[in-house]
Amino acid sequence: MSKTASERSRELFDSGYYCAESVLLAMAERQGIQSDLIPRIATGFCSGISLSGGMCGAVSGAIMGISLVAGRNSPEEAVQPCYDLVEQLIRRFTSKHGSTQCPQLIGCQLGSEDGQRTFTENNLIERCQHYVEDATRLAISVLDEAAEAAKS
Repeated sequence: MSKTASERSRELFDSGYYCAESVLLAMAERQGIQSDLIPRIATGFCSGISLSGGMCGAVSGAIMGISLVAGRNSPEEAVQPCYDLVEQLIRRFTSKHGSTQCPQLIGCQLGSEDGQRTFTENNLIERCQHYVEDATRLAISVLDEAAEAAKS
């Protein structure tokens, strides 16, 4: 039995890739997209956008994954279809977890020594594992629903 994209993202995360990298890699693999640029383009989005306290890297990776499928290739193409899918992802993730911001989700600021200590001492990586899987699952769901609607 083949792994789901969310299972694959967790496997990648557990192997040492960070949140945004793991989600983007799993979503790209699901679409049959291979590039040396993945996961490199996602690295700066990990750990709440490079420890800045920004958006959860798993959500950022999921947004990049959606953009791989629904993003545009030229200025003449519309951005709104991709924006609509990203909005759905953010709404669903926020509804389920209360926020898309890394510090609110894990309960500490990774950009500080105290935050790093809290993260390690409280094994908060387990929360991140869950967010990686869930962001992947939600993004795939949004994409699958859009593809199904397009068939109708």
